[in-house]
Order: sequence, then C-alpha cells, then structure tokens
Amino acid sequence: MPSTTLTNSPLFGWLLGYEAKRKLLLNKAPAGALRDFLSVPMPCMATPIDKVAILAVDFETTGLNAKQDKLLSVGFITLKQQQMSLKSSYHQIIKTKAQLEESNVIIHHITDSQKEQGQALATVVEALLKALAGKVMLVHFSRIEKQFLTEACHHLYGMAPIFPMIDTLALAKRRLDKRDVAYDPSELRLANLRHKMQLPEHHGHNALNDAIATAELFMAQMSKANKDGKITLKDVLL
Repeated sequence: MPSTTLTNSPLFGWLLGYEAKRKLLLNKAPAGALRDFLSVPMPCMATPIDKVAILAVDFETTGLNAKQDKLLSVGFITLKQQQMSLKSSYHQIIKTKAQLEESNVIIHHITDSQKEQGQALATVVEALLKALAGKVMLVHFSRIEKQFLTEACHHLYGMAPIFPMIDTLALAKRRLDKRDVAYDPSELRLANLRHKMQLPEHHGHNALNDAIATAELFMAQMSKANKDGKITLKDVLL
C-alpha cells in the first residue's frame, strides 16, 4: 500500500488519476466526513466546463505557513452552468487558540473576540467537505487552500486526499505566458484581474467575498475563452 506521503503527492495523483486515487483512499478513510467526501465520484475530466459542479472557496489564515499558522475563516459558494447559487453560500470564523497579530487583523478584520465565538475546526472542515463532495474546488492562488486544507485533514483524520482544483491565478498566468512578453506579477492579483475583466471592485480579505469574487472572475475567464464550448475540466484543472 502506498504511503500517505506518496498518495498525497501531485505526481501520484497524475499517475493514478483522481478517480483511482479517490477509490484507493476511500478504503483507508475513517468513518465520518472524509469518508463521505471520498464516497462521491469526481466529475469526468472530459466534462464540458459549464457542466461541471464547482465550489469556489477561500480561506483567511493567521499566516502563509500551513505547518505553523492556523485557519481563521472559510467561505464558499457553488457555481454551475456559469451561475452562482447564493443560497449555497457559507462563511464561518474558526475558533483557534492562536494569538492574532495586529498586522494580520488589519488585513482580514477578524478579532480575537470574534474567533473566540467561532466554530471548531472539525465542524467547519466537515461543512466544507460535505459541500465539496462531487465538485471541483475553485480558488485564486491554490497554494493556500491546498496546503491548509491538506494540513487540516491530516490533523483531523490522519490522512488527506488530493483535491482537484481550478486556480484563476494559474489560468491567467497561462494566458500571459503565451504572449511571451514580460509582465508585472501584480497583474495576477485577484483585484487586478477583476479590474482587467471590467468586474466591479469587491471588499477583499473576507473569505466569502473573495470566494464570490473568484467565482465571478472564473465566469468571466470562461466566457472569454469558451466561446466554442470546447473547454473541458481537463483543460482548466491544475
């Protein structure tokens, strides 16, 4: 049986395929939220992108190091057929013992008193996994969500699957790289990409607001690139 480290590597996911890896980990998963998540098949790679069920997700954290820092809040919303379902929206602050730095609070506006009223990490991750079952995760700058969710699953369940992800930053970078012209990395920021797509300004650094902003950006990206309807999940997946 492959080790947990190997089965969580991107190379292993590529070699086996997401579906094969899901089935492999399903046999090892403990009863509960993670097993329930793994029990639902993932969308086929050949599915047209406008037919894929997507969950736009954003995290606010105490820092950028998933090994040392903590999840502070989670926001998500469902996207399908180029439409968001507002009734599916979710935002929750997580109760953590981590002491918040003033510089960090200025960014995400979550105070110590607010986090003390938050829900347990297990409750929030369970809600996320339930909403994510059978869907593909949509994020902007995948490293944060990928590393923090993987770390949370290891902490809660002793294992973590590979989460198929679409990254609006990566999609924009691919497009810019094809021009073979130097560009400022700041162009890849969520707010700047939205401005370029003539999307309205949004109140950033709130997990739900950023999840909605990411979903809107993705819809704009697909509207511009998918005019002939030939883009599939495989074309946009990390």
